[in-house]
Amino acid sequence: MSVKFELDDLDIAILQKLQEDGRRPFADIGKCLGISSGTVRNRVCRFTESGIFKVVGWLSPMAIGFKAPAQIQVVVDPPELLDEVADKIAEIPEAIFVAIVTGEFDILVDVRCRDLEHLLELISKRLQKIHGVAKTHTNMFLRVVKYQPPDIHLIRGE
Repeated sequence: MSVKFELDDLDIAILQKLQEDGRRPFADIGKCLGISSGTVRNRVCRFTESGIFKVVGWLSPMAIGFKAPAQIQVVVDPPELLDEVADKIAEIPEAIFVAIVTGEFDILVDVRCRDLEHLLELISKRLQKIHGVAKTHTNMFLRVVKYQPPDIHLIRGE
């Protein structure tokens, strides 16, 4: 369930602490911010229930063996199949990000593959076989310079 609400300064401060360490005890966060652990707990519960916060393990894909990260640009034809194609691509386990976009291509897909053979198999035997995929263009990531979630302060233009 996703509920919309405005984040206040305290919400943003709590979320920043959780971005730094998602397992940080509520008591520590409360102490840093001068509030009770109960206040932190209540707000985090609200964040979780609203769908804006989720604790996950952040893996380094290259470090664990995904040596062929890539972004694939997809052209869909006919255009009426756009949503269907995007949904099918989202079912591919290697696809970690799928977005319908503007521009020369219709869909952007970030994938993480073990090696070049795995990437080739993904593109030629699965992605390009989806009905409506007219063309793909693949960009390999040679070196990832920055990989992180968005800075919570940017929500306020800080």
